[in-house]
Amino acid sequence: MESDLEFSNIVSVLKLVEATTQRTVMAKALSSLLKKTPPQVIDKVVYFLLGSLRPDWEGVELGLAERLTLRAISMATGLPIKQVEDLYKRLGDAGEVAKRAVEVRRSKGTGGSIFDFIGSQARRKLTIGKVYDSLMAIAKASGEGAQDTKVKILASLLTDAEPDEAKYITRFVIGRLRLGVADMTILDALSDAFDVDRDLLEKAYHVYPDLGRIAKALAEGGEEAVKAIKVTPGVPIQPMLAERLSSPKEILNKLGGVAICEFKYDGERMQIHKLKDGTVKIFSRRMEDITNQYPDVAEYVREAIDAEEFIVEGEGVAIDPDTGEFRPFQELMHRKRKHNIKEAIEEYPVNLYLFDVMYVNGQDLTDLPLPDRKKILFSIIKPHEHVRHADWIITDDADALEKFFLNAISSGCEGVMCKSVKIGSIYEMGARGWLWIKYKRDYRSELSDTMDLVVVGAFWGRGKRAGTYGALLLAAYDPDTDQFYTVCKVGSGFTDEDLKKLPQMLEPYRIPHRHPRVVSKMEPDVWFTPGMVLEITGAEITMSPLHTCCSTMLKGDVGLAIRFPRFTGRYRTDKKPEDATTVKEIFEMYNSQKKVKLTDQAP
Repeated sequence: MESDLEFSNIVSVLKLVEATTQRTVMAKALSSLLKKTPPQVIDKVVYFLLGSLRPDWEGVELGLAERLTLRAISMATGLPIKQVEDLYKRLGDAGEVAKRAVEVRRSKGTGGSIFDFIGSQARRKLTIGKVYDSLMAIAKASGEGAQDTKVKILASLLTDAEPDEAKYITRFVIGRLRLGVADMTILDALSDAFDVDRDLLEKAYHVYPDLGRIAKALAEGGEEAVKAIKVTPGVPIQPMLAERLSSPKEILNKLGGVAICEFKYDGERMQIHKLKDGTVKIFSRRMEDITNQYPDVAEYVREAIDAEEFIVEGEGVAIDPDTGEFRPFQELMHRKRKHNIKEAIEEYPVNLYLFDVMYVNGQDLTDLPLPDRKKILFSIIKPHEHVRHADWIITDDADALEKFFLNAISSGCEGVMCKSVKIGSIYEMGARGWLWIKYKRDYRSELSDTMDLVVVGAFWGRGKRAGTYGALLLAAYDPDTDQFYTVCKVGSGFTDEDLKKLPQMLEPYRIPHRHPRVVSKMEPDVWFTPGMVLEITGAEITMSPLHTCCSTMLKGDVGLAIRFPRFTGRYRTDKKPEDATTVKEIFEMYNSQKKVKLTDQAP
């Protein structure tokens, strides 16, 4: 039917994307698919390609574990559950299990399954509408008997599926589609498919990060419909990002001689929305809804901010209830629990330190200069025990900035965030520019000691590490190319517990070949879709013929690598791979490091 799309069209593209290591091939295949997708279902196609039913910030989950998924495969094909489970143990991929089970059932045709119940009737060809609506029904099933309902809906879906269709549906259900199709890749494909300026699409995405909605608006209403997408309370906007520099003088020069400087707290960045009906939503820097973890913060802002409707940004910091001193970021991990939140609030209380406002009472403030946004923010904050503006100064003096930095460090902060006060100091959504600059404690050493890098590969361990990963291949991100470039192979800093759980943690990202968005000269034993972010320290940054990071910025066929890299123990679950340290940042750190060496040499 014209208002739908046969699911086999999507499967053909999924197979091609899974098999290719070329980013251009992947992008072209996605573009071709979107060109022939009816506007009525283009949002559903986009969501499926991304491996989700709705944008992440809505928190829609299927709620089907592997065990229940295997049960659905058994029910759909008539294979005994023991046989299905044994097949899973052997293959390690529930998608392949579903494919094999459907193939076996089709070839043998013995009784006992929903499939055989259909008898000689022709199976219905699956459409994306049918697949998506069934998956959404699984997600919405709740209450008594919900698990059985979910299993039956999935089994019914798999009954109509061809072997490869069953494979990808099953992988989607358990969250292991393994395509690594990124948001930026979808934007590229939409731009090509509809011949629309990519910058227009990206601007809409920054304002309203729902690619399904953007795709449907574009397909149904063209450019004007995309331009009409605005900042909306309840929908997270892409957070503004910062560059980094290593000295107060450099920072002030870069910002035009004067800057607003704020404590950079060691907490959780929060984008907080209040809607007209009084609802408060709190989003993490990854734009995940974390309101349930911080009901106390939600109540605080209702009391402390004098506005009917707003979007503000701040840092939630764990506080020692006995001393009032800051606790480290890791303490906030106790707030991730789904149960006993009341006890967690009492044991790990949080204060909120606000530093920006993006929307108030119907007015989008993101295009206002920072000083104007600050005035509005101060005007709506009422005195409150747990909510205040971040500690700050405005200065044009490097010594004053250094003194403020040391004050931040002694207070238990990570460092200082320095911000432009120029006319053009807008809230630049999703951008990493020179309007905000980080000056952290680590940056004062020869090498910035911490970087957030993405796992793209692994090497099998030997000796005591036999049977697990001995080292990981890590990469930095380049937003200009939307690709990841290797910068180190790290095997130090992992505890026995880390080594034990890493294969399981990384399994959802495992793929049989290098991902199209990964640029690597090294050939690890295992490849991963870019997904997991780790915090890494090291001795220095050096040139290396083995790594690709910054290879286009240096002479010869060499890149940059981290010497003596070590895992800090911090899994950056608050960051998407696209939030990782960039190749540009690493290049800046390398150049800064060389300056330090020259300065430190005796005349």
